[in-house]
Amino acid sequence: MTGSSYTASGDPHNPAILFLHGFMGSGANWADLPSALDERFYCVAPDLPGHGSSLGLPPEAYTLEGAARTLLDLLDSLGAGRPMIAGYSMGGRLALYLALRHPEGCSALFLESTSPGIEDAAEREARRRSDERKAAQLEEGDLASFLRDWYRQPLFASLARRQVLLRETIEARMRNDPGELAKSLRGMGTGSQPSLWGELAELEAPALAVAGELDEKYAAISTRVASITPRIRAAVVPGAGHNVRLETPDTYCALLKHFLDARQERKC
Repeated sequence: MTGSSYTASGDPHNPAILFLHGFMGSGANWADLPSALDERFYCVAPDLPGHGSSLGLPPEAYTLEGAARTLLDLLDSLGAGRPMIAGYSMGGRLALYLALRHPEGCSALFLESTSPGIEDAAEREARRRSDERKAAQLEEGDLASFLRDWYRQPLFASLARRQVLLRETIEARMRNDPGELAKSLRGMGTGSQPSLWGELAELEAPALAVAGELDEKYAAISTRVASITPRIRAAVVPGAGHNVRLETPDTYCALLKHFLDARQERKC
């Protein structure tokens, strides 16, 4: 991925897994997972545009299509073939976009708290305007205030009840460049994402859509996408909210390993 950053672990000759973080995250968010997987897989975790060390990129990189193409370039440079992709929230939306628009770049999807986008055009435009206001707030440079507002959203209610975990999450998010986050939000936010609902039936890659039961919006989305095609299954995790991996790490890892094992068995 030209001009951007990533980490990789494991044997490059093994099947590849691409880990895609959410908004305000980084490839480092996945640091605990490769240690449990890199004996069998080649684990690649990029910093998506505007995050981590992937800064100052060309304007087109801060879009779903631009980010997808740079991921394809990265995979090609690493000889990673068609990886399995694990994506959270924004990273999950990017993974789904890549699988639908560039199916040669994905063999399977493990989607955490992921939406195919907003179907209604008027609602999507309203979300785009909301994303623009948030981007403008970020450009004012007061990241601490932005994060306080961000984690007051109902989406993160269950995380907010875990004070230590919330504090650690906010501390990690404070390492970001707010101007770069603004570019990402404008180009890769839900408001700028095309609706992929109408394309789901054509999905070639098998997928597991994971959501927390306390995150009612995304639990409903996961169940709905699984009703559209047998290529997608849903898993709703008890006791978890939007960030399933942080809130219920053991369950998340068990689901991921089972999914990966099933994919490997089918190849044998």
